[in-house]
This record gives sequence, C-alpha cells and structure tokens, in this order.
Amino acid sequence: MPDRKIAPPIKDAVDFNIRLKPCTRFDLSNGAPVYYINDGAEEVAALDFVFKAGNCYENKNGVATSANYLIKNGTSKKNSFEITEYFEYYGAYLNRTCYNETATITLHCLSKHLEQLLPVIRELITEAIFPQNELEIFQQNSIQRLSVNLLKSDFVANRLIDQYLYGAEHPYGRVSNKEDIENINREDLQNFYKQFYLNASCTIFSAGKLPGDFETLLEKYFGDLNLNETLPEVVFKREMASQKKYRVSNDENGVQAAIRIARPFPNRHHPDFKKAGILNTLFGGYFGSRLMSNIREEKGYTYGISSYLQNHIGETSWMITTEAGKDVAEATIEEVQNEMKLLREELVDDEELLLVKNYMMGLNLGYVDGPFHVISRWKSLVLNGLDENYFYDSLNVIKTITAEELQALSNKYLSPEDFFELVVI
Repeated sequence: MPDRKIAPPIKDAVDFNIRLKPCTRFDLSNGAPVYYINDGAEEVAALDFVFKAGNCYENKNGVATSANYLIKNGTSKKNSFEITEYFEYYGAYLNRTCYNETATITLHCLSKHLEQLLPVIRELITEAIFPQNELEIFQQNSIQRLSVNLLKSDFVANRLIDQYLYGAEHPYGRVSNKEDIENINREDLQNFYKQFYLNASCTIFSAGKLPGDFETLLEKYFGDLNLNETLPEVVFKREMASQKKYRVSNDENGVQAAIRIARPFPNRHHPDFKKAGILNTLFGGYFGSRLMSNIREEKGYTYGISSYLQNHIGETSWMITTEAGKDVAEATIEEVQNEMKLLREELVDDEELLLVKNYMMGLNLGYVDGPFHVISRWKSLVLNGLDENYFYDSLNVIKTITAEELQALSNKYLSPEDFFELVVI
C-alpha cells in the first residue's frame, strides 16, 4: 500500500519518452495516398480529403474559397437542403475549409455510417453544380460579413500585415473586397472545380475506430476518380513593403488599437525553425511568456498578447499580435522591443528554461493523445514533406537546447529593425 502521507515524486515532462503512433498508408488504385490511424474507444471516425486547390491556384480572387464552400450546396442529384438533411439524418458533420495551398472536405461521423456517407462525398467531388441561387446567397452573406469585419481594427490589421509581409499579389497577402466577391460567377467556379477537384491532387487522412473493410470502402467509392494528378508547382515571389512602420486610422472614435509586429522567417525546412519554436514560446507563445508577464500582468496594457510562427507550407513569418488601448499602443510596442533586447543581451536562467521545456513537452503529450490528434500530427508532416524523424528531432531540440543557443537565435532574429510595425485604431 502506498503511504498517502507522502507526495509522489515529481517527474519533469522533459524526461518523458513520447512516441508518435505509426499511421498506415495505402494507395488507391488511382495512386491517391491514404493515411489512417485505426484506434480509439468510441465508434467514431473522421476523414479529411485534402486537395491542392487553395488560393494560390486561383486566377481570379476569391474563386478557390467560393468553390470550396459551395461544393456542398448542390449536385446534379441533390439540392443544398437535401445534402444537409442527409448528413444530419446520420448524425454526421461535414465541413469545408480553404487555405493558401490546400482546400479540405472533412467528415465526422459514426463509424457504422461510413458506407452510407461516402457515396455522397463522392457525389460532391464529382457532381457539384454550383447553383446560381446558392452563389448569390453566398455572395450576399460574404459581402455583409466583410462590411462588418472591416469596421474591426483587428480584422483590418490582419489583412494589412500580410500585405506588408508578402505583397498584395502573393496568395498569403491577397485579400478580397466587395467587387471581387461580386465578380465571381458560376463559370469561374465550374472551371476551378473541373481543374482541381475533378482532376485533383488529393491526399486522404482518416482516424478513429474504423470498420474492418475501411480500405475496401475507400477503393470502392474513390479508387476510380482522378485524385492523383500532378499539378504544376506554383511559385510566388515575396514582395515586402518598402517601409516598416505603419499607423492606420480605421475608426476615428475607436479606443482600441490592433497591434501587429512581424518579420519574414524561414519555413519548417530551415535548421533554425525547431529552435525558434522554443524561443518563440519563451518570448510570447504561452500564458507564462515574457510578453504576457510584462505587458499583461505587470503593465496591464492588454488582456492578452501572443507570438507565433505562421504555419504556411511555403514561406512563413514571425508574428506578434495584441490589442491594447490606443493611449498605450506605442508603449506596448516599446515593451515588446525591450523584451527582445533582454533576450539578446541576457541568458535565460535554468528555471525559466526548464519551465518552457516542460510546457512544450506537455503540448506534445497532447498531440499524441488519441487518434484524431495523432492523425493531425501526421497530416502536418505529410503536407509539409516531412516524416516522423522531424517530430522526434523537434522533441530532442526541446530537451537539449541551451540558454546560449537561445541567445544566439535572439541576436539573429529578434532585432526590432527587421520587424514591420502596424497599429490600426
């Protein structure tokens, strides 16, 4: 019997041996890759159809997002209501999301209903018709939502900082306005759909307690489709703005300032990326970070401030974001720069560094907890052209990085003159 009067020993998370559960890969007869985790206690499943059909492939602003959203709003056999009702009848949830490089169709359902639901997913991929009335409703809602969002300083700041970092014509910096939305027509959607969904480059990810004939089901409904086309590589040149500091008035009566401080940064394939993840966490990546402790807890300038490395497949950036009272906006920026200076000039002490390491190892424990989290890790690795070695290398960097390495990274990347500054009020 354990002695309940004696506390159990505390073990640091950095001492844990975290393992990423392997996923199974097989290819459909058309060559489309499928990655899946067959695990879990509950009879539920998730499927993610990832198409190379993101914004970077469109030749007219807003078409990729519109096609992805409206793919569910009518086929040659069912109208929008019938499609929605069908999924609801089986207690399933179907979502669509469009990113810069990719667009997804995601299904969550009970495992036993997969065979009833997969034919309708196939129908969306092969027989979507983009009804004119659905397009008009989508345009009306999008314009109304845009008009409301443009009154919000944080929304405007997000649009502007991406344009400064990448350029207005780069997919990462391109934004839609009212005229762009109005100019989208059915022919645009049908052409994009034909090029990137009917003749697609698609990768399928799945997780959950999958039926024993899972591979057979996918082959039955998707093995004969064109889902393994080789698309030409799309390359865009980053064209950053010429000046670094911007102060924008969006609402003359506004009392809150949206602050964005950002710089270009290498993507995951650069040797500094893993180490920069630890530095970013220490700097502004969690609730106990330097920025939160100073600007929120000590100064009281903001309810929250965060720093992160953008998760783009191609180019990326290091971003600091917060909202503060307009009377303390400049002081907030000054404190961000002060924290950069401290990291450049002073070594992080052992206690703070261990806290950050334990926090990041704890996050990774969550990443491998359950089949849905695990397949999410594999999805990130696969889509970025990486393998499980990257995951384990990242864990090793967290465990072994030194204060001296963090200081060297700070001197390399945390210089205020390399960052764009934007304040929108």
